Amino acid sequence: MKAITIRQPWATLIMLREKHFETRSWKTNYRGPIAIHAGLVVDFDALNEPLIAIALKSHGYKTISDLPTGAIIGRAMMTNCFKSIDMCADGYLLEGDRYIASPESYYGDFTVGRFAWELTEVEQWNESVEAKGKQGLWEWDHERVATIDQGAEGRDGTRA
Repeated sequence: MKAITIRQPWATLIMLREKHFETRSWKTNYRGPIAIHAGLVVDFDALNEPLIAIALKSHGYKTISDLPTGAIIGRAMMTNCFKSIDMCADGYLLEGDRYIASPESYYGDFTVGRFAWELTEVEQWNESVEAKGKQGLWEWDHERVATIDQGAEGRDGTRA
């Protein structure tokens, strides 16, 4: 399975369905299932932003140590890759006249020339799987996915 390493708190915000786009400086043609790897690096500046802190706390993440790192924490479907072409008052215009409004625009770098990877069908796993991350899209040996699928519930105990 393809995987992507994402810094915290961004990886967790995807799993919580607060963040629907992962923004990158590069385009991908890949579409399909993708494992979300929470990297070892934590964006401490982001954790100090009120909107992000409130979103995390509303889901029970009260401290930095609550955020998993160095592990696959769930998966999603990569459904699209848009090019951010212009900024507007309510958010960012992506190709196809699609606008991304706040707070989503707050969760990524949608500046001109960047790309927004749309992630849908998000499944947060109760049990994270320790893994070493890599840059770019990478292949994850997912032999444990079948057993994890049996318990793919969110942090609040509901099925993803």
